[in-house]
Amino acid sequence: MANSHPAQKRGRRPRAISEYGKQLQEKQKLKSLYNLRERQFRKYIEEAENAKELILALESRLDNVVFRLGLAISREQARQLVSHSHFLVNGKPINAPAYRLKKGDIVQPKEKSFKKSIFQNLIPVLKKQKPPSWLTLDAENFQGKIVGEPTLEESSVPVAIPVIFEYYSR
Repeated sequence: MANSHPAQKRGRRPRAISEYGKQLQEKQKLKSLYNLRERQFRKYIEEAENAKELILALESRLDNVVFRLGLAISREQARQLVSHSHFLVNGKPINAPAYRLKKGDIVQPKEKSFKKSIFQNLIPVLKKQKPPSWLTLDAENFQGKIVGEPTLEESSVPVAIPVIFEYYSR
């Protein structure tokens, strides 16, 4: 029992998590879900006035859109692919994972990158991919388009967002 909680060693139940502890847990979950550093995450919280605006900002990030389209198997991989300049937005190379996309923007791998095995292995996966309603995917051409705005419901983040705002309002 070397790794157990100290209270368990003495036969007591661990203490209930404080309100602050719950807020911290929710914040850490959301921050980790979108693969963000503290400073980046804090900036999103400060700019957003409510949960809807926060989710809109987080979901509209280029790395998240690449993930949602199925062009990467995780947000971490999407972030790395974007950072290494594998994607074009409206025909221009963008290497900033936090680049904010808007309605009408088109995302696709660069011609040179498209030949890489990481993208070639995605072809069968993309044919089955069902992106959220605010995105369309042309699996044949590896091209995604933003056709609407992400919604809180569709993002389905398993986090109590109001609790996160409470954490930062201290």
